[in-house]
Amino acid sequence: MSSPAPAILQVLPALDTGGVERGTIEVTAALAAAGFRAFVASAGGRLTGEIARAGGTHVQLPLASKDPLVMWRNAGKLADLVHAEGIAVLHARSRAPAWSARLAARRTGAAFMTTYHGTYNEGFPGKRAYNAVMASGVRVIAISHFIARHLIARHGTDPARVRVIPRGVDPLRFDPAMVQGDRMRRLAEAWRLPDGAPIVVLPGRLTRWKGQAVLIEALALMQQRDAVAVLVGDAQGREGYRDELLSLAQARGVAERIRLAGDCADIPAGLMLADAVVSASTDPEAFGRVVVEGQAMGRPVVATNHGGAAETVEDGVTGWLVPPGDAQALAARLDAVLALGAEERAALAERSRASVLARYTTPLMCAATLDVYREVLAGEAA
Repeated sequence: MSSPAPAILQVLPALDTGGVERGTIEVTAALAAAGFRAFVASAGGRLTGEIARAGGTHVQLPLASKDPLVMWRNAGKLADLVHAEGIAVLHARSRAPAWSARLAARRTGAAFMTTYHGTYNEGFPGKRAYNAVMASGVRVIAISHFIARHLIARHGTDPARVRVIPRGVDPLRFDPAMVQGDRMRRLAEAWRLPDGAPIVVLPGRLTRWKGQAVLIEALALMQQRDAVAVLVGDAQGREGYRDELLSLAQARGVAERIRLAGDCADIPAGLMLADAVVSASTDPEAFGRVVVEGQAMGRPVVATNHGGAAETVEDGVTGWLVPPGDAQALAARLDAVLALGAEERAALAERSRASVLARYTTPLMCAATLDVYREVLAGEAA
């Protein structure tokens, strides 16, 4: 009788929205397509059904909880799952679930690995030790070279255990040729965009470090006085910050040129409406998916010169980099971008998309991740 296919379990807090969640689903599909048995454990959420559609099995546990007792119980339930399904590798994508998964791995002998998705703040005593679980896997995937350097410096991780695998975008979904005019028209109407006005789009949840306020300040300084800025993203309970942005726009005299669009179900169409895509994050992005999505759609991208963006943007070739928090520099660069001629924009679009296709696609990310699983499985077998 042949032995069952290797089983991989990814653990994360929930499956609601975000890059971690989307990456989990994408890797699940790649595992299933490659003949692995793919499991995901989380507290559930609106994306849960996509795990089954990707060919995986979802197990619901309260993994979003940071209560030590709940985390301890989760470890036992994960260990039971490992034994029941013959799971060989536990892959943790967030800190609280990682503690439970690491304990389950130690109890069962399964391999434990992680993906280090962010810089993780250390705002109170003991936080570094709490964060360190993400650097303790037999393999640690860093989502950018910036993150690899950070985790090695912060936790003293052996570089031999680190694998840099950048995040990726779906090159079919983020393809200018696939976005029809009716999709753009509907979105332009929903966003109340004036005909003929230059459009600047900043995608990102409404949180202070994403730099929406910097863009509003820049809009007021631009020579292009009819440019409209669309801030795409949910407040996620930060209505106070949303009100601050509206007050700032009013104070700077640009309230009529700002759109707070909320969540957007059709990001490719939203990016196609943009004459410039901005990532104005004041703190370094671990990777910065928005930057790569904009490049994949052939849009001129302006990003802050730190974190993952400093790797994904070749300044002056596939986009432009400006100092973080510098509204004057952002305004000047946006004026220059909006003044580009049609030939310059077309050449930029070709270079930008080619860069993404060569380095930052979902198939490349998934293939590299599966290679790490095979590496871990081979090491465990040895």
